[in-house]
Order: sequence, then C-alpha cells, then structure tokens
Amino acid sequence: MTDDERAEIATFGYERARDELVNVVKMLEQGGMDLDDSLALWERGEALATRCEQHLAGARQRVEDALAHRTAQE
Repeated sequence: MTDDERAEIATFGYERARDELVNVVKMLEQGGMDLDDSLALWERGEALATRCEQHLAGARQRVEDALAHRTAQE
C-alpha cells in the first residue's frame, strides 16, 4: 500500500471506511485473485479497519467526556 493510499484512507469518514471495508471482505471471500492482489487488498482492508477503529475510539472518548462533564456539574 502506498503512502498516497494511506493518506487517502486517513481522510475517510466512518461510513465510507466501513462500506469500503465491507467490499474488501466480500472480494477476499470470493477469491479468484492471485496472491499479490489478495495481499494488496488485505492491506487495504487493514488500513480501512484501523480508520474505523479511530473513529469509534473518538466517538467513545466524546461520550466519556460528556458523561464526565455532566457528573462534574451535579
């Protein structure tokens, strides 16, 4: 995976990264690709999964911050 591809994925919102990850998984499950293409697709899937995890971690932190703020006001 190139640096440009990683930089592109880093700009994806959660839904786009998730949708592309679903497509990657489907393509890998179908098989029929040579080893190099399969590995490249798997690497893209890993990058997409990481992007999704980043979004989810950010959302989790926002919820925790909001709950802490609410508790501090009580």
